[in-house]
Amino acid sequence: MAGHNKWSKIKHRKAVVDKRRGKVWTKCSKAIIVAAKHGGGDPVTNLALRYAIDEARYANMPRETIERAIQKGAVGGTGESYEPVRYEGYGPGGVAIIVDALTDNRTRTVGDLRLAFGDHGGSLGNSGCVGYMFQPKGRILVNAPGVSEDRMMELAIEAGADDCLAPDDPTEEPWTILCAVTAFQSVKEAIEKAGTAPGQTGANPHSKANAAPHLAMTIAEAEIAMVPNDTVEVTGDAADALGELIEAIEDLDDVQKVYTNAG
Repeated sequence: MAGHNKWSKIKHRKAVVDKRRGKVWTKCSKAIIVAAKHGGGDPVTNLALRYAIDEARYANMPRETIERAIQKGAVGGTGESYEPVRYEGYGPGGVAIIVDALTDNRTRTVGDLRLAFGDHGGSLGNSGCVGYMFQPKGRILVNAPGVSEDRMMELAIEAGADDCLAPDDPTEEPWTILCAVTAFQSVKEAIEKAGTAPGQTGANPHSKANAAPHLAMTIAEAEIAMVPNDTVEVTGDAADALGELIEAIEDLDDVQKVYTNAG
């Protein structure tokens, strides 16, 4: 299986450790509201809502806040009408960038993005200019500092994953597990089950799955992501400029996700 993407490691640290929690929760709430508005408030029958709730949970959003967002979307209690929009462009070093946004004003959003790209050595392109370089996949980041590489690989394969990317330092960085979109939920549930000790919430003490000792691991993030087919190495000033560009894009209120092929 493939080696770890160092840029992903840096981006993960920036996204999870350095981002302001309030902004992350606001983006999660918006995703939940939109999903509930378009597909109903039941995550059992609304996959988009289920995924949005899971992302909010991994971001440690309070249960009450999640429930309020679901209710707000399900009953149409928000005056805004957000729509999903995807933008594509290039960053320093020729890096391909995909930006997923939820916006109630496309003119504002594209203007903000064009300014961010232009200020940091990038350029906003036309729809489809870089999309062919990526494909949608389930991506699960797993903190497993005490789990061996052989065991993680075995677990990922048994769960139905396509790839398991080992970090340089498992005690500091997460593993990255990739799978087909159709297998995302089952792979995620298998990993969650493997990390649940008998007697914990959600565990069935009579099931065979919980007969074996649990593994010391937790899911840090799980999403349907745009994963690059190949990566571009970025170093030096270009890497610094790219980091500043990604930070500027992620800081925009309308932006939900940013994907690149930087390696």
